[in-house]
Amino acid sequence: RWIKFEEKVEDGGERWSAPHVPALPLQSLFQLRTCLQKGTMLLDLDASSFKEIIDKALSGQPEEAEPPPELRERLAALLLRQPRHQPTKSPLRLVAELGLSPCRGKAKSWAEPGAQLSETPLKEQLRNRFKKKVPPGAEAAHVAVGEVEFLEKPFTAFIRLRRGVALGSLAEVALPSRFLFFLLGPQAKVKAYHEVGRAMATLLTDELFQRVARQAKHQEDLIAGMEVFLDELTVLPPRKWDPTARIPPPSCLPTPHRRTAVHPPDRQFHGDGDVAAAGDRAGLGHPHSGEELERTGRLFGGLLQDIRRKAPWYGSDFSDALHPQCLSAVLYIYLATVTNAITFGGMLGNATANMQGVLESFLGTAFAGSIFCLFSGQPLTILSSTGPVLVFERLLFSFSQDHSLDYLEFRLWIGLWVAFFGMVLVATEASHLVRYFTRFTEEGFCALISLIFIYDSLKKMLSLADAFPINWQYRLDNVTSYSCLCNLSSPGNDTPLPLPLAPQQVQPPLLGGQPRGWDGPEVSMRDPSSLPALFPQPPAAPARLSRTQCLGQGGHLLGTSCQYVPDVTLFSFLLFGGTLLSCAVLKRFRSSRYFPAGVRKLVSDFAVILAILASCAIDAALGLETPKLLVPSELKPTNPARGWIVFPFGANPWWVCLVSAVPAVLVTILIFMDQQITAVILNRREYKLQKGAGFHLDLLCVSLLMVITSATGLPWYVSATVISLAHMESLRKESATSAPGEHPEFLGIREQRLTGLAVFILTGVSVFMAPILKHIPMPVLYGVFLHMGVAALNSIQLTDRMRLLLMPAKHQPDLAYLRHVPLRRVHLFTVIQLLCLALLWVLKSTMAAIIFPVMV
Repeated sequence: RWIKFEEKVEDGGERWSAPHVPALPLQSLFQLRTCLQKGTMLLDLDASSFKEIIDKALSGQPEEAEPPPELRERLAALLLRQPRHQPTKSPLRLVAELGLSPCRGKAKSWAEPGAQLSETPLKEQLRNRFKKKVPPGAEAAHVAVGEVEFLEKPFTAFIRLRRGVALGSLAEVALPSRFLFFLLGPQAKVKAYHEVGRAMATLLTDELFQRVARQAKHQEDLIAGMEVFLDELTVLPPRKWDPTARIPPPSCLPTPHRRTAVHPPDRQFHGDGDVAAAGDRAGLGHPHSGEELERTGRLFGGLLQDIRRKAPWYGSDFSDALHPQCLSAVLYIYLATVTNAITFGGMLGNATANMQGVLESFLGTAFAGSIFCLFSGQPLTILSSTGPVLVFERLLFSFSQDHSLDYLEFRLWIGLWVAFFGMVLVATEASHLVRYFTRFTEEGFCALISLIFIYDSLKKMLSLADAFPINWQYRLDNVTSYSCLCNLSSPGNDTPLPLPLAPQQVQPPLLGGQPRGWDGPEVSMRDPSSLPALFPQPPAAPARLSRTQCLGQGGHLLGTSCQYVPDVTLFSFLLFGGTLLSCAVLKRFRSSRYFPAGVRKLVSDFAVILAILASCAIDAALGLETPKLLVPSELKPTNPARGWIVFPFGANPWWVCLVSAVPAVLVTILIFMDQQITAVILNRREYKLQKGAGFHLDLLCVSLLMVITSATGLPWYVSATVISLAHMESLRKESATSAPGEHPEFLGIREQRLTGLAVFILTGVSVFMAPILKHIPMPVLYGVFLHMGVAALNSIQLTDRMRLLLMPAKHQPDLAYLRHVPLRRVHLFTVIQLLCLALLWVLKSTMAAIIFPVMV
């Protein structure tokens, strides 16, 4: 059988082979052409049953080749027999048949030998699971070949029905049929007949020949279509390969358009082109050549076009989200957004003396993100604070402190000016400049942001060694000398009263300093009665106090194990690496060989959530007090000295409102570049977005949000590249049905507004979900961050070209741009890009990071 590729029934007759590319003898194609030239050909035949088709085919023979009536009856009886099919069975059914086979004997086939063809589909056809692999709207073609003892010369017929007709139980699955081909001949040539039948089936699965066969008016048209097929044929020389080997299906097939596109020799691409241009020719170009960035020449003309383009899709932006995949995307991006809000909120708090902290970061993310998802042009974008904005906030706060200015009021006027300048950019269609962003710019920006995610996640994990120092000096042989006692005596009292700490678990000592930044678990020893040699028993101890109780009553700790903390650093790294590995493995589970396609797709869609749940379960089972996700539990400003509304006048001199325009210009450039570069990356052509972009509308939303966040003292927000890319990757659509051997086709992104809206609403109510979120270990979320950074880094062409630097030429993959650009030029382009990336990294690490988007 064929859908896209050939499958054979194995010698045992119990299973189908793996799909493979059909390898045909060249002679079989020539013999097939002869059969089509000399045999019967009936085009646009009107028939409603298989018996009627057979009668018309036998009566349509030329007079000199018309068989006698007796022979016609025998041929009709032979062709009307029920063919024996090999059904596709589920694993459960195979197990059931295996268990029942000793009692019932050999499994019964669809029809007994000699049974006549049924005019209605059999129940086995209707229940055949193979129909799930057939694309919607497909039709069946039947090829019947064989040797017959009563024939002296071959009988050949090619039939095309005027319309698809259900031919009863003829096909393996109940599908309408359009084409039929018969080849019956004398004995001793069965192998040749079989190969001719395979050649006919292969032709009928070719998309270009199908088009010819459907439109052919005469026999010559069909022969001409076969000649075109022969022109594209590639011949493998004998004894240079194994003819019995089955060629696996390729991962990517050329489209019929590419096959029919013929380029004259003088127009072929040559090797002196640019690498980025070659990448664009290979289908990896930019989308910003469409109508989204065409100048109208009118004030707010681009904005109005964005609104007209997006308005018809607004209803579907919510209905398209009704899919289980969206639930997975919400949970995944929610955890990433919460972690990011905590990280940037903590850094903002340190940089601004808690004028903006974690709570402000949560509320600002929830509010700004929700408004953006409701009204933006590209709702798949996730808003977040960014590194350059954080650097500017630090500089602005230091400047305000040095010059005795009110930080929040000064920041309010800067935000108002930024919003004004943003409106001017929208009115003058400045987003038109986006079309001049090249692949070089996009990849440099995306690579740097991805590396920042990777670096920050690793840096956070390494910092755990400070809060939870590793017990390098622990020795098992010295366990009897380790102890920790609570001394409740006052400094002037010479008679200390040592009390043992409350019993919990045996803990080895930590020789070193007090852990920093962590209140840690209550460290203590087991019951002294169970381990009498562990530390000396105090006489008549009235009570056992925990570490917290001891310090709370004014006591202090004595002993060699009092500074001990468990080895949570090692376990945290195991959680971190396990989460990263689980995300990567489960994400690729879609292409696994195990389990049905529906299960593989479900596991792949929920890969990150399953990895997080598994890591949390392991952490809970072992019970070590790893650092957990802590979110604010009260709705009040982080700094009690500030309120929720920032007033524009009263704290600073009047001229501050005018001077604020100077730093606002720099922030405007920063916001514009950061926002639009991310928008360009998200709207690439390879994502196959159907609803269009909205560069002007997005910039308008970000500008207006600057007014509200500045007036309420919340952080400023702009598009987050890595999280937005992760959001889009989690919403990839693929074809639900794929032929055996065919890889699922990428259909695009599930474009809607509901997932982002749900993410930001959940972020806002996270304050009330603190009892649940506190069970999620931070190393697990850092592992997710690392996965997001690696995934975003692997999505750009720069990563592939970096691998080429380390590959010998013979091992390099067959990439499109390598066919058109000399390898030395590819390496030169890559090295220049890496040098610029290194320069940007150095720039980011200094106070000049505020101009980083401009440098990109």
